Amino acid sequence: MTMWIGVAIAAAWLMVGEAAAGPAAGPRETVESAIVQVLDVLQNGEVNGAPVADRLAEVRRLTREIFDFDEISRRALARHWQVLTPAEQAEFVALFRDLLEHSYMSQLGAYSGEKIAFVGESLEGDVATVRSKVVTKRGSEIPLDYRMHARDGRWYVHDVKVGGFSFVSSYKYQFDRVIRTESYDALRGRLLKKTLETAVAQRRDEGR
Repeated sequence: MTMWIGVAIAAAWLMVGEAAAGPAAGPRETVESAIVQVLDVLQNGEVNGAPVADRLAEVRRLTREIFDFDEISRRALARHWQVLTPAEQAEFVALFRDLLEHSYMSQLGAYSGEKIAFVGESLEGDVATVRSKVVTKRGSEIPLDYRMHARDGRWYVHDVKVGGFSFVSSYKYQFDRVIRTESYDALRGRLLKKTLETAVAQRRDEGR
């Protein structure tokens, strides 16, 4: 399931770049266009017909430019966000971004040809939900929804729900529990440790 969260998030990141490059488009249209790009990278190793040397690195490079990690982080920390200083907020955004990238982007390599079918969208002012479903090779269907908001004429994804479960809500629960039972510094320390462990593992893999 985490692989499909990764595909969903990656598609959301690419979505904004696609929308910015052309006329303003609705949330469903931009998500569908982005899915095509993401799957093209995963399946064919190409972006707009040009080959890429590192598929996951290319997706990560594109996502860094356009994903709204500030909003994701604010929602994940909920009431605890407001008590942080601007510097602490910026640090948390960077740490949480790294956690999400390493957790979900690593799962994209598990993609093996499953299909995504879009089934609708709902709009209410500057927020929207784009509804889709993953059709597995065995024929089962998994709901996959994008929660989005509009800002500065573009659509951003601030949550992804897989099978009805929100990844932001999952982290919100985990973060709140650590802060309440221990402290924000304890949560920060865990995120820093995870970032360092991932960096060491990457260097080890690159040295093989």
